[in-house]
Amino acid sequence: MPKKKPDYNVLGVTGLKQYGGILNEEWHPKLQGDLKHRTYSEMADNDPIVGAMLHGIESMIKRLDWRVEPASDDAKAIEAAEFLESCMSDMSVTWEDFISETMSMLIYGWAYFEVLWKLRSGYHGNTKRTSKHDDKRIGWRKFAIRGQETLQRWEFDDDGGIQGMWQLGPPDYTERYIPISKSMLFRTTTKRNNPEGRSILRNSYRPYYFLKKIQEIEAIGIERDLAGLPVMKVPQELMHSGANAAQQSLRADLEELVSQIRKDERAGVLIPHDKDSDGNPSGYELDLLTTGGSRQIDTDVVIKRYESRIAMSTLMEFILLGTDSGSSESLINGKVKLFAMSLGGFVGTIKSIVNRFAVEPLFALNPEFPKETWATVTHSEIDAPQLEEISNYLNRLVMAGLITPDNTLESTLRAKAKLPPREEGFAEERELDFDSDNLTPGEKEPALEGDEYAQEK
Repeated sequence: MPKKKPDYNVLGVTGLKQYGGILNEEWHPKLQGDLKHRTYSEMADNDPIVGAMLHGIESMIKRLDWRVEPASDDAKAIEAAEFLESCMSDMSVTWEDFISETMSMLIYGWAYFEVLWKLRSGYHGNTKRTSKHDDKRIGWRKFAIRGQETLQRWEFDDDGGIQGMWQLGPPDYTERYIPISKSMLFRTTTKRNNPEGRSILRNSYRPYYFLKKIQEIEAIGIERDLAGLPVMKVPQELMHSGANAAQQSLRADLEELVSQIRKDERAGVLIPHDKDSDGNPSGYELDLLTTGGSRQIDTDVVIKRYESRIAMSTLMEFILLGTDSGSSESLINGKVKLFAMSLGGFVGTIKSIVNRFAVEPLFALNPEFPKETWATVTHSEIDAPQLEEISNYLNRLVMAGLITPDNTLESTLRAKAKLPPREEGFAEERELDFDSDNLTPGEKEPALEGDEYAQEK
């Protein structure tokens, strides 16, 4: 029976709604095109809850320790890892700033970076080639972000694959094309291969919209309660439909005056006396009406509900701790861990994109490193357990005889606690005067003396 050959033809499509490189996936009119970027920017810059959420994310990201992981213990693999590490610290922007910049994908759904290269030829006048190293290898100059608001359209191939980004932005507003082969595209989601992903603020927009409106109405209501509602009585002829031009002009001036009365710089009003020189009513009178009693709707409760919905949409309700009395420590810790797991997924995406579209091309441009020696970039755990949890867990294991402390375990614990490494030769290992394997059930290992225990540590 002849071997069946695979069908290499592409028959289907992703279903992404795009026309001429412009996406049409969003149904809400205020979250389409350029309005989308402006709306998300406004939410990030103006709303305190969204700002606290983003600040919390940035703080957790900055705590991460980014490092290089060698492919093996081989000398050439170690050299490749050292080269990669030198490239990370030889860019014109710090690695931490680059990682912080990638977090803009959380606001807009995506972040596009152009990978810029340089020939490492030491310090000289050419800033595009200046390097700490003079080994004539090719390294990274920087990862340059291409602002989301400068997007003009995307370039797709016939199969729906992303080929690049067309850009139009300040200062010269010249159309530029940046191919995907020279770039890194970070996205919160790859649904239908949408290059613009999905903002984590998308589900916050509706509560943000109502919260904004309610806060504005509340501010106006507070101002009216404090200043009073101005009511002005005028002669009847000013209100008549047959009023002459002078009367109509006077009425317009009085309407503007009464609508702008506030207890600020317009603290005085000049109007005719309520009686004329003969003691007859002039028809002019100005009063400030005040509201009696309390409001039927407690706006504070409504505002807190919408703030909670905004935080809930990103699993960050724990930032509202202290604003209510219904939060327990265990509940908050659970929510923090859940959010850390979610954020860990985004950080893992960053790591994968960097290794595939920046690290691999870097080694490919430096052929002295065989592929099996290529190192990778990795990071510390974003949801690592607390030291107290580790201490209690290890204590139970040691007391149960399920684990024995050794140098490797000590080095790991020192690193987690950010303690200095143990000095070589500072203390010699000694055999304990008992055999832990021969302990009877329930029998505990003898404790070391205080000074000896300190020396063992």
